[in-house]
Amino acid sequence: MATLFESFNVSGLHLKNKIVMAPMTRSRATTDHIPTPIMADYYGQRSGAGLIITEGTSPSPNGVGYPRIPGLYNQQQVDAWKVVTDRVHKEGSKIFLQIMHTGRISHPLNLPEGAEVLAPSAIPASNTKMYTDQEGEKDLPTPKVMTDEDIASAINEYVNSAKLAVAAGFDGVELHAANGYLLEQFINPGSNQRTDNYGGSVENRARFVVEVAEQTVEAIGKDKVGIRLSPGGAFNDIMPFEGQEETYKYLAEELGKIGLVYVHLVDHSSMGTPEVPKSLKETIRDAFGGTVIISGGYDKAKAEKDLADGLGHLVAFGRPFISNPDLPERMKVSAELSDPDFSTFYTPGEKGYTDYPTY
Repeated sequence: MATLFESFNVSGLHLKNKIVMAPMTRSRATTDHIPTPIMADYYGQRSGAGLIITEGTSPSPNGVGYPRIPGLYNQQQVDAWKVVTDRVHKEGSKIFLQIMHTGRISHPLNLPEGAEVLAPSAIPASNTKMYTDQEGEKDLPTPKVMTDEDIASAINEYVNSAKLAVAAGFDGVELHAANGYLLEQFINPGSNQRTDNYGGSVENRARFVVEVAEQTVEAIGKDKVGIRLSPGGAFNDIMPFEGQEETYKYLAEELGKIGLVYVHLVDHSSMGTPEVPKSLKETIRDAFGGTVIISGGYDKAKAEKDLADGLGHLVAFGRPFISNPDLPERMKVSAELSDPDFSTFYTPGEKGYTDYPTY
């Protein structure tokens, strides 16, 4: 029977268990989007996971979107991330950088000077608000439509960030094509109403994601590139759409041909969104044909069951890791879990970040 606590090997990557720390934005970087020393403590404390996937990290000034999220597009950021990867490796875990370009989920007050809010189409996320340190919560603006030149530049930004991730000591990168950010904005017809080669048909809407994946793999190797998908949407103004099973089956097949190290499937139903049908998860798993990370509201019992049923190969845990830095050890002995302090999820400093006690 499959178990969370068995080791796992995928494409030369040896994981000490099947527990993955899911990517979670915590806004502890500097206002210049440089990782801080407490981030090394935070990830080091949680290195009981076989694999850690970092919070969403922007590949360019255009993609930072939120206040105080980290970036990886300059040498200062490389040097700061190196402290994090050294700490995690010292603790015996592996760590992937999640590359997240926020696209239209952004506000000019959160962007460096000269950066732009870009998206496949000029459709604002009108039901989503954005927090800014300067003026609090704001409506999102109408994004600038990406030109062919903008698209080529964005692909290069993903590739460059992946190269810098390797230089910073990461074991690989996860392309964030979920949660309503730039890559998913191209996939979903609600946010992509282009009439060129990047819009319309299933193949065209998937093209940007496929090209980013292909070129990132060419740059750093397929054993170092994973991707996160959230079929079913319902986050950041992305909603389920007609033909989504066909779309994600095609995309999974193409990603399988490229040979990505994993697909990370997220289901936000535990947070109140519609549940992603099990049949759709199975379709993506079978079409991809490689390692699948499943995530979304898991506890130990549900994780063990879905592993045993073959729905995925690894299980990612999010919020339980916030308040339980020793989550794998607690789950192993069925110890009680601590509840997180929601008020400190995105605030600066150590409170609610590195001060949760071990069991």
